[in-house]
Amino acid sequence: MRFLLTISLAFWLSIAHAESVRMMVQSSPLAGSQYYAVGEFWLQMQVGDRLELIREPENRHDRNAIRVEWRGHKLGYVPRAENRALASAMDQGDQLVARIAKLTSHANPWQRVAFEVFVEL
Repeated sequence: MRFLLTISLAFWLSIAHAESVRMMVQSSPLAGSQYYAVGEFWLQMQVGDRLELIREPENRHDRNAIRVEWRGHKLGYVPRAENRALASAMDQGDQLVARIAKLTSHANPWQRVAFEVFVEL
């Protein structure tokens, strides 16, 4: 039994070294989607689509601002109440990736798009 466990662990570690590992660090609603391109691209966007996170340290409204883009189109922002830790991680050079987690036709724009942020280890 111990021999099989050792082989399994060695196999898993070899796979882990060959690929990057992602750990989810945040799940958030998209802030400001009603002002940007969500409506224009709603029918094209899909759950699982990659999102780009872009720091805006010079943003006059929020020094921790992080813009969220889909295929080069601005969709909105990481909510101000939830952006401090992500902004700090990005400023320190951490590799963060994001994806669309949920799309819902809802009257409240804060409930239309949810996204997840992962750190690559």
